[in-house]
Amino acid sequence: MLSTWVRWSGAGRSAAAAVLLPVSAMLAIGLWGLDRGGMWRDEAVTFQVARRSVPQIWQLLHSVDAVHGLYYLLMHAALAPHPGEVALRLPSVCAAATTAGLVAALGVRLCRPRVGLWAGLLYAVTPMAGHFAQEGRSYALVAAGAAGATVLLVRVMEVPPVRAKTGTWGRAAGWWAYGGVVAVTCLLHELAVLLLLAHAGTLALVRVPARVWRRWGCAAGAAVLALVPLVLVSRGQSAQVAWLPRPGAGSVERLLAAFTGPTLLVVVPYLVLIALAVRPPFVRRGELSLPAVALPLMVVPPVVLMTASQFWPLYDDRYVLYALAGAPLLAAAGAERLVGLMPRLRLTVPTGPRVTLTGVLTITLTFAVQLPLLRQDRTADYRADNLAAVSATARRELRPGDPVLFLPSIVRRSALAYPKGFRGIRDVALSAPGPASGTLYGLEADPGELRRRLARLDRVWVVAEPFALRPAWYPASPTERVKLAVVDEEFVPLDEVVRKGVTLRLYVRRAPTQDMGWAIG
Repeated sequence: MLSTWVRWSGAGRSAAAAVLLPVSAMLAIGLWGLDRGGMWRDEAVTFQVARRSVPQIWQLLHSVDAVHGLYYLLMHAALAPHPGEVALRLPSVCAAATTAGLVAALGVRLCRPRVGLWAGLLYAVTPMAGHFAQEGRSYALVAAGAAGATVLLVRVMEVPPVRAKTGTWGRAAGWWAYGGVVAVTCLLHELAVLLLLAHAGTLALVRVPARVWRRWGCAAGAAVLALVPLVLVSRGQSAQVAWLPRPGAGSVERLLAAFTGPTLLVVVPYLVLIALAVRPPFVRRGELSLPAVALPLMVVPPVVLMTASQFWPLYDDRYVLYALAGAPLLAAAGAERLVGLMPRLRLTVPTGPRVTLTGVLTITLTFAVQLPLLRQDRTADYRADNLAAVSATARRELRPGDPVLFLPSIVRRSALAYPKGFRGIRDVALSAPGPASGTLYGLEADPGELRRRLARLDRVWVVAEPFALRPAWYPASPTERVKLAVVDEEFVPLDEVVRKGVTLRLYVRRAPTQDMGWAIG
C-alpha cells in the first residue's frame, strides 16, 4: 500500500523518502529492547491463547475475550513457527512501522513531502506509539488499520469522476476497499468503530455533496453490519471491563501527555503548532485539507468514548491509540503554516532542504528529550507486573510435588506463561485446564471438593495477588471464598516472598493449640 501511495502522490523520490524514513525510524524504535525479559498479564493472555488450537480458541471466545478473537487467530499463525516473546511482539512492531508510514503518506498527499516526513517521524518518536509497538496485544494493529482506512478515504474522495470510470481505483472499488479495511479494523477491536465518526467529521468539515455521503454511508454501514455479531457476543462478556473507572480531568491530561509528550518542553510547542494548524481558515468547502482529516481523527474518538463512559465506563487510553495519528499530522501542518508566516514576521526563512532539515533536527531533539521514558519503557518491571520474575521466584522456592493454591485463579497466568518455574507442582484447586475447559485459566473444583483436597494437606503455597490477602477483599466466587476461609482457619503463614504484583506465601497446618498469630521465621 505504501509503495502504491507514493506512486499516486506523484512527488517522486522526495515522497518516497518522506514515507520510508518514518517507517525505518519506527522499526528501529520498535525493535530496540524488544526482548525485555518478561511478559505482563495481558501479553501472557495473548501468548497462552494463541498457542491453543483453532477449535480451542473458538470455544474460548464463546465465554470470554470475543473482542480479541480475530487478533488471537492472527497471533496463532504468527506464533506457530517459533513461539516466544519476540514473535509475540513483532506483529505490533510491524504494524506501528506501517502506521508511521501511512501517517507520512497522508502528509505527503494532503500537503507536501516535508510535512509528511515531519508527521511520520513525530509519530515514530512519540512514547505512546513506541510503547504499543512493543505490546503483544491488538492495539498497534488497530492503529495501522485505522490509518490505512483514512488513507483509503482520502484516496477515494480525490478520485476524479473521469478516472473513476476507467482507472484501476474506481470510486465503487475504492469505497468497498475502505469499508473492508474499516470492518477488519473493528473486528480487531470493536471500539475502533468510533473511527467512522471521525471520518464523518471530515466529510462534514469539507461539506461534501450528498452523493459522497451516500457512498460513505453504504461502506460504513457494511462495516458496522459485519461488526454486529461481535457486539452481541461481547455484550454478554462486559464484566471483563467492569474495572474501568469513569474518566475525568486526569484522564484528559494523561491522554494529552500521551499524544504529545511527557514534559512541558515538548507539550507547549506541540500545542502551539496544533493551534496554528487549525487557525481559521483551516478548511474550505470542497477542499480536503490536512487539518480537516487530522483534527476529527485526533479529537472525535477520545471525546465520544469519554462522554459515553460517564454512563457506561469503557474508556482506556489504549482503546483510542489509533487517534494518535491525528496529532503529529496537525503539528506538522502547523509547522508548515509557521514557515509560511515567517516572511510576514520579517524573519529569514531557510529555503528548500534546509527547512526540511530544520524540522527533522527539531524532531530529533524531541526524541532526545523523551529518550529516558522510552528507555524505561523497555524494562520488564515498567509494566503492571512481570510474570517471568514471578516464575523465577517460584522456581527458587517451590519443589516438585509442592501443593500450590492460586488466589484468585487468574494468578495462574504466571504458570501458564512461564511453566518452568511451576514444573512438577500440584495445582490444588484445578479441575480442568484452560484449553480443555474453554476458559482462560481453567476450571476449579467446587467448594466441597476443594475443602476435601485441602483437608489432606499439611502445608500449601499460596500464590496471590496483593489485594487477595487484604482483609477487606470478599470474592464473588464460592471457590475463592473457600480458599480464603480454609487457609485462614486451618493454616498459619510460615514464610513469604513478595514480587511486584504477586505474593508467594507458605502456609502450614495449624496445631490444635496454636493461636491465630503469625509464625514467620
